[in-house]
Amino acid sequence: MANNFESLDVWKECRIFRKQISSVVKTFPNEEKYRLTDQLIRASRSVTANIAEGHGRYHFQENSQFCRQARGSLTETLDHLLCALDEKYIDEIQLNEFREQYENCIKLLNGYIVFLQKQKDTYNTKSTK
Repeated sequence: MANNFESLDVWKECRIFRKQISSVVKTFPNEEKYRLTDQLIRASRSVTANIAEGHGRYHFQENSQFCRQARGSLTETLDHLLCALDEKYIDEIQLNEFREQYENCIKLLNGYIVFLQKQKDTYNTKSTK
């Protein structure tokens, strides 16, 4: 396991996604400041925060649980982006760019969850011998 959450590829990729979200919401109308803008920022920040918190638990099962929460927040972020498209705050091209980044983050997150499960299984096998 990585010594620091900042060295995790999944965290790095989700950080890029979060920063892109932060940038695009600055173009949204002011009346969305406490609605869609706030929801997008919170959901995207929750992704990296959950990965970091899980990493800090030093327990495979808890880490996996926080990663699943991060995955939920990532999917929530995509839904908010679809709302932004519907409201015409972003266009199809922007959405597709976000969707591509989302898919990359999901793949990395799922891979990390599988890795944690394998680590847990290996640890449990060694413990019972």
